[in-house]
Amino acid sequence: MRLFIAEKPSLGRAIAAALPRPHRKEEGCIRAASGDVVSWCIGHLLEQAEPEAYGPSYKRWRLDVLPIVPEQWQLQPKSGGRKQLALLRKLVKQADQLVHAGDPDREGQLLVDEVVDYLKVPAAKRRAMLRLLVSDLNPRAVERALQQMRSNREFVPLSVSALARSRADWLYGINLTRACTVKGQQGGLKQVLSVGRVQTPVLGLVVRRDEEIERFVSRPYYEVRAAIHMNASQPVCFYAFWQPSEACAPHQDEEGRVLNPRLAANVAGRIRQQVATVTRVQKQQKTQAPPLPYNLSALQIDAAKAFGLSAKQVLDACQALYEKHQLITYPRSDCRYLPADHFAERRQVGRAIAAGCDPLQSVHEGADWSLRSKAWNDTKVDAHHAIIPTARQAPWKRLGRAEQQLYQMIARQYLLQFYPRHEYLEIRIELDIAGGHFVAKERRTLVPGWKQAVPAVSPEKASPPLPEVEKGRALWSGEPQVDEKHTQPPKPFGDASLLAAMTGINRFVRDASLKKILKDTDGLGTEATRAGIIELLFKRGFLRRQGKSIHATDLGKALIHALPESTSVPDMTAQWERQLNDISQRQLGYEGFMQPLLRQLQSLVGEACALDSRAFAGIKVPASSAGFRSGRKRTAGKRASKSRTGTRRRASGRRSKVEVGEI
Repeated sequence: MRLFIAEKPSLGRAIAAALPRPHRKEEGCIRAASGDVVSWCIGHLLEQAEPEAYGPSYKRWRLDVLPIVPEQWQLQPKSGGRKQLALLRKLVKQADQLVHAGDPDREGQLLVDEVVDYLKVPAAKRRAMLRLLVSDLNPRAVERALQQMRSNREFVPLSVSALARSRADWLYGINLTRACTVKGQQGGLKQVLSVGRVQTPVLGLVVRRDEEIERFVSRPYYEVRAAIHMNASQPVCFYAFWQPSEACAPHQDEEGRVLNPRLAANVAGRIRQQVATVTRVQKQQKTQAPPLPYNLSALQIDAAKAFGLSAKQVLDACQALYEKHQLITYPRSDCRYLPADHFAERRQVGRAIAAGCDPLQSVHEGADWSLRSKAWNDTKVDAHHAIIPTARQAPWKRLGRAEQQLYQMIARQYLLQFYPRHEYLEIRIELDIAGGHFVAKERRTLVPGWKQAVPAVSPEKASPPLPEVEKGRALWSGEPQVDEKHTQPPKPFGDASLLAAMTGINRFVRDASLKKILKDTDGLGTEATRAGIIELLFKRGFLRRQGKSIHATDLGKALIHALPESTSVPDMTAQWERQLNDISQRQLGYEGFMQPLLRQLQSLVGEACALDSRAFAGIKVPASSAGFRSGRKRTAGKRASKSRTGTRRRASGRRSKVEVGEI
């Protein structure tokens, strides 16, 4: 018999629904008429052993035993999963063929692989194990996936990448959290000071942004607008903006803004009632393709902008749309492309959208199903693809508000793939007025294309179109305008901008050589962990909300100021993410990643143990983090198991994304 090991019961039930009937449901598994059995994990059934498992001296949090580096790594069953693990042990022995059916990401790959390894499955059976990749829980999609199973050996690098991440996060989180917490206690702070290779750089981003805002001093700057007439007797036709020459550099800031009001006034005086000669007319016809379907980060960013939803709210609602309602494909995807064979299902998906989502009926009617956007590209799809609607009709009135909002966003983005490109004309007119260089610009829509199917966020005030003029034409500069403006401070982070910063961390990396090798899309954390990282920082009392803005608390600022700078800037973490990706792409080995990390860890722990404990004196712990105070116990419903920092985490499901060892 074949044994399918799914990541969670909902996926297991979806797989069983695609197998021959009748089914016999048993505790922890489903038996199909074909003799196949579907069972499941309940998220992670195993977890990294606590430090004390490696020696009694590690039970108490002490500086003199750091760093803790296991010689032989140990996994232990989670208390809530022992029964399911025992069932899997029995089923694995009975099975002729194993099928790995974890979620299609690196965490899902490791989750089942580590169970198979822990159960000491014979090597021959492990080599023959197949991989089932399910990204849509509807029966037809699962049936198609069953016909496209691959060897699990193809995904060994993905599992090794996840294993390296898990162990590296344990080493980093356990050691630096213990060092900082002990130093905090010496300063009178009764609070776990968690440090993670992702959470701490994210906190550092917010702290530094807050400090930029606090230090900011607004300065006035000046823009000169020339009022251009077709001739001296006609009214103003358009405005052209002065472009300062290199000679004006001493009067400009680093962004080219003119700071000297007398210079601006002098320019305005010189161009008043003067001939304006057209020196160049440039027209460029351009097109803009529809935006690609969503991955999770892009969806979280847009949902935060449109509806003010937090990253966690988006992830939770998407999980419900995927698992409970089966209306969207796998939501924790980092990909924005689709397999070519999905193109054949476009009409069924479109009909399901129109039938279940009234607001998108007109968008569906305007779609041209013969069009094929660049989203369908097999070379850009690996284990999972973009988030798109399934061919299941939405029970609209039974969906929660956030579920409706997100389904509509995902469905609209899918329908846009069947709209033509947006076409527009860029016009640029350059003029010489009394030796000064002036420019007027206009963007003119030619074909609305996909933009006609997107609601305007805020309609812009339409400016009169630029006139048809040719090079050498003499126009007239009438009464100029000098606009006094003021520099603005950086905006505080919000949910959307913080997620965008985590996703495109390249902009915040300081090391110039590292910037060169990082892609614009290299980020802090993964699609699956970013929401949990942000929520953790709030729970720890390191971040607070002020309206839609996110700010650091005094506790968060104190931690960042006390830590070695390398732990609170994104350079090291971005490099880790790149290397972990290299492992999954077979471009780097496990040891090539771990050995340099261990050398770096020794130095960082030494610096953390030497922190000045006075940095934490007098810091008030926010009420939101009361449950994370050192030594304080709490329960919530079922008794939760201890996390690797002595704090609490949920007892079941995939490993909590708020563990120090995770982030």
